[in-house]
This record gives sequence, structure tokens and C-alpha cells, in this order.
Amino acid sequence: MRIEPTLRALADPTRLRIMRLLSAMELAVGELAQVLGQSQPRVSRHIRILCDAALAERRKEGSWVFLRSAISAQHAPPLAAAAARLLDVAEQGDAAFAARCDEDRRHLAAIRAARQTSAEAYFARHAAEWDTLRGLHSPDGPVEAALTGALGKGTLGALLDVGTGTGRMAELFAAQASRVTAFDKSPEMLRIARARLQNLPAESVDLVQGDFAALPFAADSFDTLLFHQVLHYAQEPEAVLAEAARVTRPGGIVAVVDFAAHDREDLRSQHAHARLGFSDEQMLALLSQAGFAPAAPVALPGKPLTVKIWTARRQPIAPTRSPRKALSA
Repeated sequence: MRIEPTLRALADPTRLRIMRLLSAMELAVGELAQVLGQSQPRVSRHIRILCDAALAERRKEGSWVFLRSAISAQHAPPLAAAAARLLDVAEQGDAAFAARCDEDRRHLAAIRAARQTSAEAYFARHAAEWDTLRGLHSPDGPVEAALTGALGKGTLGALLDVGTGTGRMAELFAAQASRVTAFDKSPEMLRIARARLQNLPAESVDLVQGDFAALPFAADSFDTLLFHQVLHYAQEPEAVLAEAARVTRPGGIVAVVDFAAHDREDLRSQHAHARLGFSDEQMLALLSQAGFAPAAPVALPGKPLTVKIWTARRQPIAPTRSPRKALSA
């Protein structure tokens, strides 16, 4: 990273706005164009300048391009850290710039809320045929067998099935769990799951409605978390996995079953997928950043999509030592 390209890249109001938006999350170029009210080619030119200056990084996913900040005030080389701090201070000290940034974030929130509403409407329309729809992309039998093998035959303890859908995974693993919580945002899905799980002992199953980016559970509540074909609906999978880590007990296991990275744009346009699968590099980085220690992934090649099973164990949280003890140690 060099000082002259860095300062030139930041010497533009639009690029300053882009960097503030990216300071909190990864965004698609189309999202940035909507927030900024500019054409996608024009925004792409700004992005190229930011990337050439090593201030931002691109990631291609199908026909979409995602952008993330490459600088951090805490974890970056000195020049990059200084640039990140400068942007933080600019928003704190420049009232007009702060107001512009706040407006951009509100606009982004509205765009994402509209997309979420569309996804929820999709789930409501297709709840009754969900198992059939899922089977169009990968056979359930081999995937379920591989997942059973990945989780092992022992007890799963308290199990949280995130995005339970019709309750198939909760039903499959109920016998291995001390208690199953079937969790979904869609009331229609939960109604179907309730019917499916009605023969299980009532004291061993909970059905809970909520958002997987804000799980309504206390920290360290579960021994096993399962995301079966659900993480590709997350606009911010890093936030979802951070929540998963929060509610997983140290030593607990998370299992993510999802598609390997692919280019089936129809899944995004017709079936509400926010992400076109995940590469091993992406998923292992997401799990590690959330506080999990990943194991080797399992691949189940299919036609046309490959399904992956990623498992990881929640790392123990190091105890905090008081200054007095630290000095006397």
C-alpha cells in the first residue's frame, strides 16, 4: 500500500461514501449503485480505483460482484490502519459527512428490507412444496446419510436446527438430541414443521420463530447447531455465523450443509438465494472468524450442483485474567 494512490483514491466524495458503507459489511456492486443513486458502470469505476489503491477487495459470485473493505483500524498494516482511522474520525468530526453516511445506511437498510420481504413472500408461497423444491437441486438421501456420518452416532445434546423449514432435519436427528429447537422465520414453514414433529414428545421439541441474524437465545445454549440449505439465504453470512457461535457452548459443533460455489443465477432470481453457494476458502474463513475450528469439508458431487458439508467445533473462550492476577503470575 502506497500513500499517493491512497490519498488520490480517497479524494472523492462518492468513494468516501463507499468506504464508509463497506466499513461494516460486504456489499454487492448493485446495492452500492442503488444506495448512491448512480449507474453501475460509474460505481464500478470508483470501485476499480479503490481496489487499485488496496482500500477495497472484489469477489465475484456468478454475475454479481461483491466488495469489502481491505482496511481496518485494528488489524492492518500501519498505512491501512491510519486510513481506516481517518475515515472513522471524518464521520465523527464532519457533521455534513456524518449525515450523508447515515442517510446512505438508511437507504441500504430499506433496500435490504425490501429484498427480505420478497424472500419471505417466496417462502410463504412455497412452504407446502418445500421438500420437493429442495430435492430439485440435490438428492436428499445421500446428503442426509453424509450429514449423519459427519455428526456421528453419539448424542448431539441440545440441538438448534436453524431455518428448519418443514422440520425434516429436526425429525431426522431428534433421537440423538436431548432437546431439539426447530427455528425459522416463516410462520408458514413452522406450521408445516409443527405437523411433521407432532409425534415427538412435546417436552423434547420447541418451535421458535425469529431471525437467524438475531437468535433469541442466551449465550452457550446449544451443543449442536445445524444450517441445512439455509445459509445461502443470508445477506450477511458472517453475522449469522457470529450469532451461531454466541449460542454454541465451547466444544459444541456447527454443521453447515449448502451448495459449493456455482453460477446458477436462476436460483438468485427465481428462488430468493442471496448467495450462489460457498467456496471452501470462503466457508472456512467465515467459520474461523466466528470462533469455530473447522474440520475438513465433505463434498457430494451432483448434477448440476455439488453439495458440501462443513463442520466445525466451537473454540473454548480463553478466560480473562484480572490485572492483579496478571501482575502476580
